[in-house]
Amino acid sequence: MKSSVYLIILAWVLPLLPVRADEGMWLPIQIRRIHDKMAGKGLQLSAEDLYEINRSSVKDAIVRLGGGFCTAEIISAEGLLLTNHHCAYDMIQNHSAVGRDYLTDGFWAMKRSDELSNPGITASILDRMEDVTSRMNDSIAADPSTPRARVIERVSRFIAREITQGNASKSAEVRAIFYGNQFILSVYTTYSDVRLVGAPPSSIGKFGGDTDNWMWPRHTGDFSLLRIYTGADGQPAPYNEQNIPLKPKHVLPVSTSGVKEDDFVMVFGFPGTTNRYLTSANLASNIENNNQPIIDMLGARMKAYKESMDANPEIRIALASTYASGMNTYKYYIGQNLGLMNDGVVERKADYERKLATWSAGLSGPERERFQGITEKIAREMEAFGPINRRFMYFRLGMVNQAAYRINDRLQGLKSVLEANKAGSDTVKSASDKILASLDELFTEYFPSTEQSAFQAVLAAYLKATPSADRPDFLMQALKATGKADEPAQIAALAEKMFLTSMLTDRGRMEAFLKKPSLKAMQKDVGVSFFTSAALHYNKTLLPPRMESGQRIDGMRKDLMSAMMAFESERVFAPDANSTLRLTYGTVRPYVPRDAVFYKYFTTHEGILQKEDPSNEEFVVPAKLKELLKARDFGPYGKNGVLNTCFLSDNDITGGNSGSPVINGRGELVGLAFDGNWESMTGDLLFSPPVQRTISVDIRYVLFIIDKFAGAGHLVQEMKLTN
Repeated sequence: MKSSVYLIILAWVLPLLPVRADEGMWLPIQIRRIHDKMAGKGLQLSAEDLYEINRSSVKDAIVRLGGGFCTAEIISAEGLLLTNHHCAYDMIQNHSAVGRDYLTDGFWAMKRSDELSNPGITASILDRMEDVTSRMNDSIAADPSTPRARVIERVSRFIAREITQGNASKSAEVRAIFYGNQFILSVYTTYSDVRLVGAPPSSIGKFGGDTDNWMWPRHTGDFSLLRIYTGADGQPAPYNEQNIPLKPKHVLPVSTSGVKEDDFVMVFGFPGTTNRYLTSANLASNIENNNQPIIDMLGARMKAYKESMDANPEIRIALASTYASGMNTYKYYIGQNLGLMNDGVVERKADYERKLATWSAGLSGPERERFQGITEKIAREMEAFGPINRRFMYFRLGMVNQAAYRINDRLQGLKSVLEANKAGSDTVKSASDKILASLDELFTEYFPSTEQSAFQAVLAAYLKATPSADRPDFLMQALKATGKADEPAQIAALAEKMFLTSMLTDRGRMEAFLKKPSLKAMQKDVGVSFFTSAALHYNKTLLPPRMESGQRIDGMRKDLMSAMMAFESERVFAPDANSTLRLTYGTVRPYVPRDAVFYKYFTTHEGILQKEDPSNEEFVVPAKLKELLKARDFGPYGKNGVLNTCFLSDNDITGGNSGSPVINGRGELVGLAFDGNWESMTGDLLFSPPVQRTISVDIRYVLFIIDKFAGAGHLVQEMKLTN
């Protein structure tokens, strides 16, 4: 679920955009300021229990996976982590193969030696946050001749190096918030030995598939288990068989008592990106100039992938994670566009902007000059930016997103050496050997027939959406050179020639070239010629105007933020997300999505049986699970013959929050956040209290699957269960 860091000192209240007390993804350093409101809803912990840097607190059990693609939480004194199935999906896929299909069958380590390592996966725990706004502003003021963005980048790197120099286990980031009005440093301890412990089969972890994605009601057991390992001294260390499980500072107790309507719940995690301060003009432009290109181009690629996956089990396993991620994004932007067009979000933003304009008209002096007409200035810039961005997005998703483009990009260093007439030199050998060593990476999960189909589909979608005047000459010449009369035949012929002859589309041809590289071979290669021209068009024609216009808009957004903060100076701002640790709070709640429809706040095992469809891979119920459910053999995890599966709350989350713990007022784990609902697809742009919901898997369903279904009760025994 989903850009900068925040110390919030002022407030944004939209007179026509109601703000709930529990809206907002709050920084840990803000918790003392919102603690009373949380306590009023049912929180029984102190602010220090949640975030404290000098002793154990809940924040010490919250883990950022990688750079923030998902969240996990520590649930045992042996470093056991709980996260979503879809968060570990790539790991599960990487350990799978035909005949060892953990995606289909699930995986459970019955002893520690069975747990599987995952090179490249890291787990980071926040040490502390610090406001560095004054330091950054002083540096900007001291260097007025250097572009502001460059100073910010330089000082951010310098501050991070101060923290990490000489300590490989530490990582640090400085991120801007409110479009550069403030800056926050986050310091982490990062662990690199993260192992896969358990995952249900996809028929449980992805039950409902793309059909149910972003929808309620849900019956998905979207969870998996990982473990952090350290060196013998308890410090972060690379993978080693002799490493030991992490001894954490804090472990989340696991509640088996469940939740009921109006219960207080909070979510601690690493939300990625929200954009709730965009103007109405920006949102209106996004519909056609940002979101629609993603829908068109990603939809074409995913359709081609799915056809290939359905035809070949090896390809199905290899591309499973890529496809799942792509379809999640594709459906998200369809939902967001529908919301932008139908939910009145743009109109509500425009109403607020009129209020802001009336206020700014009454100002005098420098403030009036800076703030008056700011939204109109952005609207004028967006009018120019929209078409620029549309051309950029279609081309980027059509050409730059091709595997062959990325492979060609890797050849450019070698090409420069060859152009310098150094053929046969040690420099050429060094450059070619470097590429040879990277071929496993470049051609991992690469299937020429699949990529050829995707290339054709995406190119057709690009041409359909792009007027003749916006199509680059190199592309039209390449199509014309095929000698075919109509566009579909030209696309097919170009793709066929490229995938039959180019070194970019076949590992064997690439290896042969790199063993005897020559500039002539590169110049004759149809793929190299095509994608070199594509890179030139992208970098010289499309990218510069987009960056220039974007920088102007960013400067205006900084002023707009300042105007809003001055306009509504009485209350604390609800911050945008940016992959730093956040807390959100709310209550367990049902909702009414539309007229005459009411959704309960929970689902049960009955829904799994009702949705079962053996002919549809998205709704297959494993035989053992079906047997347990029909027998109501729930063990201690059901109550009165019912096993709860998922529940709703009005917590404010987004991408990156996947895997975040849902915690009750006593600090106990009651669920695992894994999705938002369809009616809140514009929630990253504007929080909508009546319908915005977090979908979570009930922890009791998680325990049931681990214990009763998988027979991995030893993992439950590691946890501290509470009633």
